[in-house]
Amino acid sequence: MPLVRGALAWLHRNRRYGTLPPGITADVKGHGETYKAIGEVGLVCRMVLLAGAALPAEQARARRLLDFCWAQLGYGDLLFERQLRHTLVTDPVEIYAHLAAAGYRHQKLEELAAHCHRLRGVQAVEQYPNRRLAVANALRRLRLPSSQDWNALTDRTWLGHTPEPWTLDWDAAYCLTHTVYHLADWGCRPDGIPPHLVDYLHRWLPVWLDVWTETRHWDLVGELVAVDACLPEPHYPLAAWRALAAAQHATGYVPCEGTPEPQDEPQDEAKVFRRHRHTTCVTAMAGALALRRASDAGP
Repeated sequence: MPLVRGALAWLHRNRRYGTLPPGITADVKGHGETYKAIGEVGLVCRMVLLAGAALPAEQARARRLLDFCWAQLGYGDLLFERQLRHTLVTDPVEIYAHLAAAGYRHQKLEELAAHCHRLRGVQAVEQYPNRRLAVANALRRLRLPSSQDWNALTDRTWLGHTPEPWTLDWDAAYCLTHTVYHLADWGCRPDGIPPHLVDYLHRWLPVWLDVWTETRHWDLVGELVAVDACLPEPHYPLAAWRALAAAQHATGYVPCEGTPEPQDEPQDEAKVFRRHRHTTCVTAMAGALALRRASDAGP
């Protein structure tokens, strides 16, 4: 898929704009977005590797990007120190789970995470319900002990209430998409989505895609086509995919909304990277996921 190929190439080519400074501490003060972005790029590359034969030419580039991400995180030491110094934060285990699934392991971090996530104080952290699912899924992927009740966690999410579809706003849309990602483990467990929620999504996902495609909010369009690819029987909405492909800049990035920067004008590459990195990651992830699911289903 040219859309994935171009997005991954752009992320690889501009990776220097996503580096952490030498000597960064576990607080990651002033560099939180870059730290988070490294985890997102790691997720993208894991999805590309999982696509396997569906994206054969992209495997080596994804592996090089994963090596870059792992090195930026001090080969896991930064995640370990962050979990050690800030017991209640959940991002170390969430980021690490994707990298560990791609073969990057840190034994001390796994032992520490297993200890921390048994603590009542960590289990009681107040956060969005879909974030609780994120932690539960990360622990599940790492095969670490967890006492979470998945049905109860799901029922507390926006999606779990199967709300009136017209009440979906920008924030609720992101909560919905991530609820699906974690229930389905990013498409690896599509049967993890309860059947009544699958029915609800099949009914209303096309409507939401029409709305966000019409408004040209490509970040949410990418998130929603990824939701489709997580369902037990994806529909692969062609109009939304074509719209994303049409919005892609010649250099490979996908704009967060509207139209790309003019192609015939000089651009501040660092600024462009910061503005459009997330949407490009989402598009590459969604494309790799959809290709894998389609490949698994056969001709």
